[in-house]
Amino acid sequence: MQHQKHHFDLSEDITYLNGAYMAPQLKSVTEVGLSSVVKKSKPNEILPEDFFTQKEILKQRFATLVDAPDYKNMAIIPSVSYGIANAANNVTIQKGSEIILVDEQFPSNVYIWREIAQKHDAFITIIKPPLDFKNRGAIWNQNILNAITEKTAVVAMCNVHWADGTLFDLKTIRAKTKTVDASLIIDGTQSIGALPFSVAEIQPDALICGGYKWMLGPYSIGMAYYSDAFNDGTPIEHNWMSRYNSEDFSKLTQYEDRYQEKAARYSVGESSNFVLTPMLIRAIEQLIEWSPAAIQEYCKTISASAIQKLRDLGCFIEDDLHRAHHLFGIYFPEHLNLEALKTKLKEEQIFVSFRGNAVRVSCNIYNTEEDFQKLLNCFK
Repeated sequence: MQHQKHHFDLSEDITYLNGAYMAPQLKSVTEVGLSSVVKKSKPNEILPEDFFTQKEILKQRFATLVDAPDYKNMAIIPSVSYGIANAANNVTIQKGSEIILVDEQFPSNVYIWREIAQKHDAFITIIKPPLDFKNRGAIWNQNILNAITEKTAVVAMCNVHWADGTLFDLKTIRAKTKTVDASLIIDGTQSIGALPFSVAEIQPDALICGGYKWMLGPYSIGMAYYSDAFNDGTPIEHNWMSRYNSEDFSKLTQYEDRYQEKAARYSVGESSNFVLTPMLIRAIEQLIEWSPAAIQEYCKTISASAIQKLRDLGCFIEDDLHRAHHLFGIYFPEHLNLEALKTKLKEEQIFVSFRGNAVRVSCNIYNTEEDFQKLLNCFK
């Protein structure tokens, strides 16, 4: 794959290595959004079936992206916190049971579990990375596996750590959770779209994703997968479209206790959003065309040389087997002047993030090997 910068509106004056913060928007997604905004000015052209057609297409496209057998297990959400809350409120938590979290994961997959633990008199166990950088990723993964016991009710975690790109072995973790009948709830926001993921293979209980990062979509819309274990659950809101036979506008006041099939009950109200829904459809269609596997390999190729040279300068970057290639953290040697680095990056208009003790670098197909050379020069 060659770089695809021409598909984006990024200025030639900047080096954008900050996709984990917010992805630039595809030109084609912007075009869909603009035309959709104009369409709303003519409400007479919006038909009753339009409330349902696009949202079903979006579910189908997301199911393809994450290799899920049935698109009806998909829900449209406004945010990760919304999607996680639907999952958290419908898992079985007994008094004295345990909820396992990964250290310093994004707050949207933490706050609700604190509330759930307090509500059910359960407790939270946080699995921290080892203090020593040697074999850090492997040991962190093993510590998670070792923590899963008969007391564990839920493991709520990410596929790729949002701060430094540590890659977690979800397939092995899923196998362990099954032996103790624990749920696995995944925040896929920093991985889905740039890293291959298969619901069919991993079989999570839920997969929650914001749409504005690696799915290259707009802000305030995302997607969720809920396994059949959630088919009879109670959603955190009750909107008319989630109910059975809501397509028949003439019978909306014949109130229904029944829901639409499977995960439809968990979609946010107004999920047929006439602007954001078609925009996310276009973004996912482009990702399917490129494929997350190809994107991951491209990111590996353009970053490999710079990563090795950064290691030679004394920086720590997780070993290649235990990190993502689209997102990774650079931990500094003691002699590096952090403030001087920040100043230099700003002068050169290189955009990265600082998360914890690491510089978070997150690339995509709009980047090149030259972008990493510019970053490397700032460290030198």
